[in-house]
Amino acid sequence: MDILSLSPEQFKSFVLILIRVSIIVFMFPIFGSRIWPSLVKVGLALMISIILLPVVRPDPALFPETVLEGACLIISELILGLIIGLTLRLFLTAIQLAGQLVGFQMGFAIANVLDPESGGQGPILAQMGYWAAAVIFLLLNGHHVLLNTLAESFAVIRVGSLGLSEGLFHKMLELSGDMFVMAIKIGAPAVAALLMVSAAFGIIAKVVPQMNILIAAFPVKIVVGLFFFGFCLEGLLYFMRRYVAGFEGMLKGIMGLMM
Repeated sequence: MDILSLSPEQFKSFVLILIRVSIIVFMFPIFGSRIWPSLVKVGLALMISIILLPVVRPDPALFPETVLEGACLIISELILGLIIGLTLRLFLTAIQLAGQLVGFQMGFAIANVLDPESGGQGPILAQMGYWAAAVIFLLLNGHHVLLNTLAESFAVIRVGSLGLSEGLFHKMLELSGDMFVMAIKIGAPAVAALLMVSAAFGIIAKVVPQMNILIAAFPVKIVVGLFFFGFCLEGLLYFMRRYVAGFEGMLKGIMGLMM
């Protein structure tokens, strides 16, 4: 498709599509990561917008005529992108929290590595769980669900006409609460195993007080923690399948609350 050959009305529709797509691409956890250069993300947003142009055709009358209208439209789409990105971010954060809980029990509280997405430091097991979940999300075609929902969003929510309802806030609070429940479910095997190891070494410390428990327990906790964290990642596949299966319905339900 030749962008330069578009009519003024078609070009306005293309710009409206590009605004929403580019904001969501930059806000989404995986595609908006810092490891992707800005030019790559811009090119991805442009390519998706070109593909969606024949499929969805926003009303050119929605194109802003003044700077104030343009600012309101961008803010509205920015909020939409934040909410859609937050739905996946909360689930990935739950996995990071599970890894952090396991790492803390293992004694890896200060064992941090560079987080390539945020550019900061993060717990090593939390990063392992996060990137494992991101890879599984892509392998289960979660990005296809996102693109399909993105195309349908233009029919559900007009560009620049985002509405914030009380039900939306309750839904986001519910998802935020589920994040902690999910973290406990994912990390439960490793946390329970490490708790039993700590209890066992506590009993040994009372029976054999001459034994240096700190030196003996540390390598055992690492071995047990890593072994059971592998089981947690195996269970992660089950949780990811359920999440991706309901991801599209969840996004559509959230967008229905933003009409």
